[in-house]
Amino acid sequence: MALFLFLILVAVVLGLIGAVAHGLGYLLAIGVVVLVADVAFFAVRWSRRRGRRPVR
Repeated sequence: MALFLFLILVAVVLGLIGAVAHGLGYLLAIGVVVLVADVAFFAVRWSRRRGRRPVR
């Protein structure tokens, strides 16, 4: 969970720097890619965790 929150923070910071600074739009794109990758990774990890519970 700490890695997930850290990557969200990195994505937000890169997005803010890329949006504010002129000529650094690539940082905004990198921030968006990191955010999407992080959410996808978390979704896959969350879905795998649900399937491991034994049936009662």
